[in-house]
Amino acid sequence: MIKASLNNFRQSPRKVRSVANLVRGKSVVSALNTLNFLSKKAADPLHSLLQSALASAKNNHSLEKEGLMIKELRVDTGVTLKRSMPRARGSASRINKRSSHVLMVLAPLIPKKKK
Repeated sequence: MIKASLNNFRQSPRKVRSVANLVRGKSVVSALNTLNFLSKKAADPLHSLLQSALASAKNNHSLEKEGLMIKELRVDTGVTLKRSMPRARGSASRINKRSSHVLMVLAPLIPKKKK
């Protein structure tokens, strides 16, 4: 199992999960293709995270990308920056600037048995 992580990515976990759900469980080749053509902001950091995991797999374990799949792709909440916006009559409302922690685990591709 090859692990790669992206910490304190400055986008809300809810938005990152929508992209992560598209590639979770897919083969690496298919996931790279999907992330290449996706027009979401979270697609580029997840693509570079996948490339990092692939480099780790090749250098440390001598595995090629054709035989790997995304076993686990977890998006957790990171630190929340608390900001305030001025409102009427001297009051203020709070703005939460959320961030995400992403963990990606690659595993060897298991061939499906034919019936």
